[in-house]
Amino acid sequence: MTTTEARSATPAAMISVEEARARILEHFAALEPVETPLLEAAGQVLAADVRGGFDIPPLPNTSMDGYAVRATDTEGATPDSPLRLRVTGYLPAGSVYDGSVGPGEAVRIMTGAPIPDGADAIVPFEETDEEEQTARWEDGPRDDVRIDVEAKLGANIRPAGEDVRAGELVLPAGTILGPAQIGVLASLGLGSVQAIRRPRVAILSTGDELLRPGEPLRPGAIYDSNGFSLASMAREMGAEPRVLDIAGDTVEALTARVHEGLADADLLVTSAGVSRGDFDVVKEVLAREGSVGFWTVRMRPGKPLAFGTFQTGGEASDGEARRVVPHLGLPGNPVSAMMTFELFGRPAVFTMLGKPQAW
Repeated sequence: MTTTEARSATPAAMISVEEARARILEHFAALEPVETPLLEAAGQVLAADVRGGFDIPPLPNTSMDGYAVRATDTEGATPDSPLRLRVTGYLPAGSVYDGSVGPGEAVRIMTGAPIPDGADAIVPFEETDEEEQTARWEDGPRDDVRIDVEAKLGANIRPAGEDVRAGELVLPAGTILGPAQIGVLASLGLGSVQAIRRPRVAILSTGDELLRPGEPLRPGAIYDSNGFSLASMAREMGAEPRVLDIAGDTVEALTARVHEGLADADLLVTSAGVSRGDFDVVKEVLAREGSVGFWTVRMRPGKPLAFGTFQTGGEASDGEARRVVPHLGLPGNPVSAMMTFELFGRPAVFTMLGKPQAW
């Protein structure tokens, strides 16, 4: 008998938190990559390297609003002894100048616009008489501009490819996509990206006493809070939760809900029904319909914690491939349910997402 078989043969044995987590994670691996729209990829893990398809910026451009000039034309300029250059055009961002800057000339230019041919420096507005002008540029172009400083060659010019070179590795596979990474991908012109699929987590609350929030309260009943708190936790972890209808405290009712949850789930999470009460039937259904790994962990709160697997599909009639779906049976106490899901559910979800573990 292998070690795994020996452990599976004694599911009632109390085990440590560390062993429980290790045994749970044996059943999980990173999910398959899927093409994911960029706006939906935040928090997911990049499944393939991303390289630059072109230089960013594609052309040398200005990092400031100002005037594109030839640096040699500004030699000797000071606030006390300024120079004047003839203004020959206006270049907003997103446009390309169709002429060139000749000797003694300047082109008014906005941040991000490509550098006109012939220009090799940008003099910012603050170092000209721009702020002293009362007429708007839209009312008519200026004839000339006063230059108060000597511009250095290349001043305020961003070279092509300063941010990204064509073919350069921009983001390696395994990168967690946060806002900054999403912005970088957008700057590459990508509308979607290969990312590890979000796991689907089916969440099932059990108990004849439970009602859905919004239903009329009846004597002896309470509202289901676990389904909603656990779903919120799963979503925060990066999963796609699905809250199933409440299952009653019978083997038949629970079995039906379990099979409903297994339809497309990567993980089935139940709350309540795992201790030793007369109506705690989760372990019984798990033993009948799947396999039990363990159901007692050396911790408090959270001692009654069931883990096992269900098999789904594989029938010749339905054509569905056989899948093994892990099941995490949490205690019914809301605090215990949330704590055990944090301790054991988060590592499982992170493993499926391809994220590194923090414990």
